[in-house]
Amino acid sequence: MADSESTLGEAPEARLQGPKKRVIPWPHAPAHRLSEAGTFIVTAGTYLKRSHFRGRQRLKILHRGLLAVARDFGWTLEAWAVFANHYHFVGHLPAKQNSAGSLTRMLGLLHEKTAKWVNRLDQAENRKVWHNVWETRLTYQKSYLAQLDYVHQNPVKHGLVAVANRYPWCSAAWFEQTARPAQVSTIYSLPMDRVKVHDDYDIGGGEWDPKRRRSRRTP
Repeated sequence: MADSESTLGEAPEARLQGPKKRVIPWPHAPAHRLSEAGTFIVTAGTYLKRSHFRGRQRLKILHRGLLAVARDFGWTLEAWAVFANHYHFVGHLPAKQNSAGSLTRMLGLLHEKTAKWVNRLDQAENRKVWHNVWETRLTYQKSYLAQLDYVHQNPVKHGLVAVANRYPWCSAAWFEQTARPAQVSTIYSLPMDRVKVHDDYDIGGGEWDPKRRRSRRTP
């Protein structure tokens, strides 16, 4: 990755090097049902919760990288939220897999590439960037839908925006455009007070300037 616009992962591991077409690989329309192979909520955080990805350009790269590796490893994401020092997503295992072994490889690749990239920007060679990953398999439909709502709305929880679809690096706007109105209404109406997610991260201000966000809501 030669510059801050490089794309992480337009194909599996061997093809992650070199210039790539700068396209965000948006997932297909969500299914909103548990996968037989397995559905997980995942949280990953930086070492010491440091905001290595603060700023529009770094968030853009991390966001695009997450969607790219998910596509390349066959994971189907239904909700995600990417911040300066952590991210969450809800995703389904690839068909015909019955364990989350590919999750370790997928996130290992994402973290390796993003750590090297951000360390080059900061001239901090060999600095530890990523630290913890938590994953929980979801087995109850109602809990799964509540987790989707939690992740879609996470930028609001952190005080970055008043309406989730205004935050460019989460799934809310994509979800509202790809799901049926009844599905959006159902998921957004679910209570989140009992949702348990590793989310004790202090985001702070300055992640992005909402005034620079295009008025058009299409991701």
